[in-house]
Amino acid sequence: MGGNGLSNQLTVKRALEIARNGEDRALDPAVSVVLERAISEIWQRIQAHPDTYVLSKDEFAVFNYFRGRFQHSDVARRAVGRFWDNFEGDASEIDGYRV
Repeated sequence: MGGNGLSNQLTVKRALEIARNGEDRALDPAVSVVLERAISEIWQRIQAHPDTYVLSKDEFAVFNYFRGRFQHSDVARRAVGRFWDNFEGDASEIDGYRV
């Protein structure tokens, strides 16, 4: 069924890989739906706890992909700051982050 080859189980991580790598399916609606749903859920969690919510590595990867959308938001800036303040490990471990 369907000719696009994307699984019904498209994960956020895989959708992010597709979008970042500019694969032919980067504009595929299934990829957009998965990523838009993910960023919406992440942003809702941040807004629910704007001074305390700490992004996970996977959430940060999605948030970083959409960083332009939040470039003028102090709430977003503080959330990213909290992520880095609490992150332990090598930045290269973060999906999509380039040092």
